[in-house]
Amino acid sequence: MVINVGQLKQGNYDYVEKDVRAVVSTARRHNVLSKVIFETALLTDEEKVRAALICKKAGADFVKTSTGFSKGGATVGDVALMKYVVGSAIGVKAAGGIRSKEDAEAMIASGADRIGASASVKIVSGEKSDSVY
Repeated sequence: MVINVGQLKQGNYDYVEKDVRAVVSTARRHNVLSKVIFETALLTDEEKVRAALICKKAGADFVKTSTGFSKGGATVGDVALMKYVVGSAIGVKAAGGIRSKEDAEAMIASGADRIGASASVKIVSGEKSDSVY
């Protein structure tokens, strides 16, 4: 799911938590992992921390940086911040703008447990690609 960015930015944290919790509980009933996407490029660091705490409290399995369709994608800073907040309780998936092996390694070094990339073949084969983020 994508977190409700509008409600988060308005400070309606109870609404956001109930929304995340509803998806997480439905996923659990069907033995499916839940991933909550933040769209970190649209959020302040404080909002990213709030979102991560909400997801942790709601029992999400993963938090994810981006859908890849917003104005920016994963950054090592965002991944490190998300991992710091959720610790080992939740996985962190870096996605959006990861175009090279070096990008992927930097995300993993900053705390990503998973990588989402449309350039997976290039990354695995070590092909050079232009990094955007």
